[in-house]
Amino acid sequence: MSDAHLLKAARGLARLAAEHAPSALSLRLWNGEMLPLGPEADGSVAIALNSPLAIARLLRRPRIRTVVELVASGDLDVVGGTLLDIADRRGTARTKGLWKRLPKARLLSLALPFLTLRGDAARSHAYRGAKGQHAGKGRDDAALVRFHYDLSNAFYGLFLDPRMQYSCAYFPSWEASLEEAQEAKLEMICRKLRLAPGERLLDIGCGWGGLVCHAAAKHGVRAHGVTLSEKQFEGARARIAAMGLEDRVTVELKDWRALLPDRAEGFDKISSIGMFEHVGLANAPAYFAGVRALLRPRGVYLHHAITRPAKRSERLFRRKNPEYQAIVDYVFPGGELDHIGNTVASLERAGFEVHDVEGWREHYARTTRLWTERLAARREEAVAEVGEARVRLWLLYLAGVSLAFTRGTALIFQTVATKRARGPSGLPPTRADLYRP
Repeated sequence: MSDAHLLKAARGLARLAAEHAPSALSLRLWNGEMLPLGPEADGSVAIALNSPLAIARLLRRPRIRTVVELVASGDLDVVGGTLLDIADRRGTARTKGLWKRLPKARLLSLALPFLTLRGDAARSHAYRGAKGQHAGKGRDDAALVRFHYDLSNAFYGLFLDPRMQYSCAYFPSWEASLEEAQEAKLEMICRKLRLAPGERLLDIGCGWGGLVCHAAAKHGVRAHGVTLSEKQFEGARARIAAMGLEDRVTVELKDWRALLPDRAEGFDKISSIGMFEHVGLANAPAYFAGVRALLRPRGVYLHHAITRPAKRSERLFRRKNPEYQAIVDYVFPGGELDHIGNTVASLERAGFEVHDVEGWREHYARTTRLWTERLAARREEAVAEVGEARVRLWLLYLAGVSLAFTRGTALIFQTVATKRARGPSGLPPTRADLYRP
């Protein structure tokens, strides 16, 4: 099939899209030609089809996985923005029921030239190791974690704040900067934990050490962090040394479960900030039991985790939609999201008393939008660190996550609980002190 025939067919497909699902977007073909997908399209943001094979693969396998692989290979891209801009310019275009509205004979005649194309299969960028649900049954937690976090500390530094906080920020106002919001997040965590000088804090999945250093420097605790990421471990140790906190803060490159034999009831407070998503729901009972074993009686645990809305049944909830499955395959292998009802029930079953549950959904939508914008602004530096394919995937991932939180298909909660014991909880009678200036 000649290129001229393929270009003619592509123009026809673009006209179909503009007629039946108009938007303010444009389509850029592999020859550089720009086609409007609606009367308001000005060409400033476009979906780029950099090869006719992109159309062929999408027609043969119209799945999220195909889109992800095409983005990674560069056959499909966004010009002039990110997925966030695509969503903003989609307008009122209705894709639901689009298949029924399209003229089938015309669609088939336009698609046929691409269905005869043949080309090499796109290289997969998905995680290839074992992703078993159960710890100890083919699941290598260290390998799963390192696939995500051990890309490059410099890469993460391109879009995170100076403290390298890779979790939801807390915005005192929506106009606050990312740096201000991450500072507010760290302080809110410490306030919710009711940290006091001399107490022993454990941060499970401590990242680059931002929380343990903040807690020690601002609240006088003795903090210990554990991580399975070698890059994060190196970064955390450097941060501790730079801040002169070696006498109060320690970190280990260790699975948190290895603390259990010799640290029973060894901590006054425990935090888990964005780590539980890596645990796997099948391992949740053992996880909460382990956290309880590490806490002193009435010790405080702060659980900060992304969730999904509950479904009509647990069976339906455990199904992964295509977007969720793509994140697991390409970005967070082994990851699973709970629903908040099950999290609270799991904490109670494990011997905790739950005191507070606070939703931060809109805060994470804002956080991930800012991360996307910052990474896009420093794209060339990011490519130098981790390569073009990985940067394309991460821009798609971060923007997709922001949209999920904006639309409410992803949620996030901070839950405060204490190790159950008889008598008073030890917490203040109100929460007014959390929101003091």
